[in-house]
Amino acid sequence: MILVTTPTGGIGARVLEHLLNAEASVRVVARDASKRSKSVADRVEVIEGSHADAAVIGQALDSADRVFWLPPGSPVAPDAHDAYVTFSRPFVEALPGSGVTHVVGISALGRGWPGPAGLVSASLAMDDLIVTTGVSYRALCCASLMDNLIRQLNAIRGGAALYVPAPPDRAMPLVAKADVAAEASRFLLSDWDGVAEVPMPGPEDLSHNEMAAILTDVLGRPIAFHETPVPAFAEMLRGMGASEGMIHDYAAMMTAKATGLDEMAPSAPRDASPTTFRSWAEAELRPALA
Repeated sequence: MILVTTPTGGIGARVLEHLLNAEASVRVVARDASKRSKSVADRVEVIEGSHADAAVIGQALDSADRVFWLPPGSPVAPDAHDAYVTFSRPFVEALPGSGVTHVVGISALGRGWPGPAGLVSASLAMDDLIVTTGVSYRALCCASLMDNLIRQLNAIRGGAALYVPAPPDRAMPLVAKADVAAEASRFLLSDWDGVAEVPMPGPEDLSHNEMAAILTDVLGRPIAFHETPVPAFAEMLRGMGASEGMIHDYAAMMTAKATGLDEMAPSAPRDASPTTFRSWAEAELRPALA
């Protein structure tokens, strides 16, 4: 039995699809079971509630031997440590008494970064916490996700622009959620042991100016990039209802990424995540805009 958390999220839903296509026995934890389509609901066991709840996660782990672990990273959590480490404690405390032998988690590039990195620092601390249980663990350490640009649909549609607190010409790695989900599913369905971080830098490094140029070509209209000052980025998050602690940690992460955090990754095969930014924009961003 494979337990899947965040089964309606951008990565979790794809992991669930892969597992069902492989005819695996799957259980999910979901706050609202009604959000699952009937075709999926009929093929999985659903535990309703939060996977931060000790009673819920205890029930969900019963008879499970593998887990896909991903906290929702709520922007209204007090801070990133609470959103990832504190959120994961009930799961970590339940693991030793369960039958779970293998866990696959979603984490971030940046191990060894000398300063604060907000959500990245919290994700790596979560990995370390899971490892203390003695389970076999694979942490998929992701670069920035291409899919996060979906949050800027209105800016792209109405203002023909991207707004990110990053230098316009600094090339950085990018990875698609589809590739991350495929890799997570591969581990959930295969034999392996021990603990390892799996870098997922995506197939190419691009600057935001280069991304804007690709979007201009794909969308058939000019798209500009505007480097957003961190205070303006923080104000945008505040307007979306994020907590002050999460705003601080988002800003710390973006500052670290803008100065080289994602480029610390050890050498990794770039063909492990084949989706280029252009192909992602054609397959996912353009239809979303339409």
